[in-house]
Amino acid sequence: MAITKSAKKAHRQSLRKKAFNDVRRKALRGALKGARLAKGGDAAALSAAYQAIDKALKRGLMHKNTAARRKASVAKLLKA
Repeated sequence: MAITKSAKKAHRQSLRKKAFNDVRRKALRGALKGARLAKGGDAAALSAAYQAIDKALKRGLMHKNTAARRKASVAKLLKA
């Protein structure tokens, strides 16, 4: 358990960041699942998946190469 005042504050901040990251990660997983279940050539599913991946990348939830790989696999999956 945190003892110092600064350690307690850092713990509160980490919990707040974890809550935001969990929401973003859940949205990412939902968008990727929607893309997997979509028919080929579905532009809306592709757009939603790209948006979720880009937001996760911007928030620092994944590395840029991971984001690029996921985008490529979604595009390949939904290629008409």
